[in-house]
Parts: sequence; structure tokens; C-alpha cells
Amino acid sequence: MKFQVNRDVFSEAVSFAVKLLPQRTTLPILSGVLIEAGDQGLTLSSFDYEVSARTQIAAQVDEAGTVLVSGRLLADIASRLPNAPVTFTTDEGRIVVSCGSANFTLLSMPVEEYPTLPEVSENAGVVKAEDFAAAIAQVAVAASRDDVTPVITGVQLEVSENNISLVATDRYRVAVREIEWDAATSGIDQATALVPARTLTEIGKTFGHSGTISVAITNTDDRELIAFHADNKTVTSLLIKGNFPPVKRLFPETVDNYAVLNTAELIESVRRVSLVLEREAALRFSFSLEGLTLEAIGSEQAQASESIDAFLTGSDTVVSLKPQFLLDGLSSVHSEFVRISFTKTENPNKPGPVLITSQSSKDQPGADNYKYLLQPNLLLR
Repeated sequence: MKFQVNRDVFSEAVSFAVKLLPQRTTLPILSGVLIEAGDQGLTLSSFDYEVSARTQIAAQVDEAGTVLVSGRLLADIASRLPNAPVTFTTDEGRIVVSCGSANFTLLSMPVEEYPTLPEVSENAGVVKAEDFAAAIAQVAVAASRDDVTPVITGVQLEVSENNISLVATDRYRVAVREIEWDAATSGIDQATALVPARTLTEIGKTFGHSGTISVAITNTDDRELIAFHADNKTVTSLLIKGNFPPVKRLFPETVDNYAVLNTAELIESVRRVSLVLEREAALRFSFSLEGLTLEAIGSEQAQASESIDAFLTGSDTVVSLKPQFLLDGLSSVHSEFVRISFTKTENPNKPGPVLITSQSSKDQPGADNYKYLLQPNLLLR
């Protein structure tokens, strides 16, 4: 095999191919990147039985062929090559990478032992990349990072004819965002797909400026997978098996008691006052017609409080919330103002979950369909 390719194009393609591979794998061959050179240029692929990535780039191919090489090593080399065309040749089990005055010789891995990449259905719906990436960033932060309960380490995609709803929870909070989508040729009227949050986050970062993203859900060998395609790049992911908890029912239809605040001002205040808190401690928020008072009792040596403007509708309310969980929600509100609504429980002495939504102005609710429900106690028991 022999080809020549643009240095920046090649480096970006290798980086994309290895991005979703785990840092450590039980099978060394799964750490490889498969490079196929042919009439259409180069195809670079990676696959670890859970996630696959594939991309096509232009190249001058002198000799067609297929080779498997250590992915992260090749990515490190490609990112540091001088600014010159890259020449790639194979010779009896060795790979020679030349660029300017730099030369590297790498061992190839056995191609015949590499697994077959999953096939992707051509029936796909379409979503605006910018909206999808924004929705992922807003919701994925609420997904659990505890592998003990895999079902809540994912983001649930709930697909209908005209909308995709993204939902995530770690039992302490729930985040939901709805965006429009075009079912196109997907054949999907309704479907759900529980996608690992880490994978979906990388999808948002990689495809966020691609214009549109094609999304397909397929069954292969009794295992469901989802595929995302844009800009000659395709990523597939196995879906998480299990029943996602019905957390959408926790959101109230209407809330009469709420406060509207400047988002940036509240974020800065929370960060300041929480400096004295010990880990896992909560901040106390007292809402009244006079505004909001934040109080932190860290220890005998350090305490803090601050008051900021808040426009309260309804009765005075006091809640205690973990600052980082609150900041995660506030940082996902892409509006100048934020509405914090106070739900009720059957026990008048126990506050209900706090609902965070965007607010276009002091008087006008936001229009991005983002909702973040935060509970001082466990939402699900």
C-alpha cells in the first residue's frame, strides 16, 4: 500500500477515529485504526464492539491496500508532523510514515483478526447539528457517572414524527430538552434509544458545526445500535439495554410560585458563597419579595452570605441545594434570565423539587424547551 495525503486532513481524520476508543482495552487489536486505501481515497475506521467511527478523506493512492495500526500512537505522530504532505507505505509487516524530514516506522497489526464494522441503515432522519449539539450539552450533564446502574449513565432519545426529546437523570436531577427533527426516510414514527452519555457528548462536539446530522436506529444480530452521520464521518454506538426510569412524569404542568433572576449574576453569587462550603454541603437559598439571600455555613472558621435581586411571584420560599448541581443547570440556561420554580409536596414542611427553565426577559419565558429539575433528596427510591 502506498498513498500521499495532506498532513492536516490526515491528522484530523486519525484523531476522529480514535477519539471514542477506550484508554485501555482487554484486546490490544481493538486499539487499532483500520486504514483502507482505494479509488475513493482513504477510509479510516475504529471499532471496539461498543462504538465505531469511520471517516473518508481524499488522498493520492498509488497502491491500494488495507492496514491496521495502533490508533493513539498514529494520532500522536500525525498531530506532530511538520507542515508537509504525508507519505504512507507498507513493507513486509511494517509501516513507514514520512513527512518532510521526519520518518517513522511502525509495526502493523493483523488485519484478519479485526472485527467487521457494523452496517448502518440508509433509512435515517435529519436533525439540525447546532440544535442537537446544544441539546446534548444541556442534558448530558445530568447523566449518572456511576456504572453500578448503567441504565442512568445514558441519555434517552425519544423520537416522534417531528421532535426528539433528550432526557437524562442521576436520581438527584433530571434534564430534558426537545428539538425539532425531520423523520425523512427513517421510517420512524416513534422510537426510544438509550445512548451512552459519553458517546453522545463526543457526537455533539464532533458534529456540532456540520449543518445537519443523519440519525438512524437499526437492529443487527439482535443488538440495537444508533448511527450518526455528517461530513463523511459516521459514528455508531450500541444502545444501553434496560428500562429508563419514567422521570418525565416528575415535571409539573404549572407552578405558581417562582422567582426570576439574572442568570450570570446568580452563577457568580453561587460560586462565591460556596467557597467556604465543605464537600457535599448544601447552600441555603431564601427567596422573598426583597430578593434572594444565599447563605453558606462551612465551618466555625468560615461562613458566607450574599443578597442579590430576584423577582418573586408567590410566597416566600427557603430551599437548600447542592451548589454544583445548581450550577450545572444554570450553565445550561442559554438566556439572560432564569426562572426557578418551587414545586409542592404533600408534606407542607418538605419542599418539592426546584424547576429551572430559561427566561427571555423578566416577564417572558424562554422558548428553548429546556427543563432541569433539581431535588435536595433522591428523586427515585
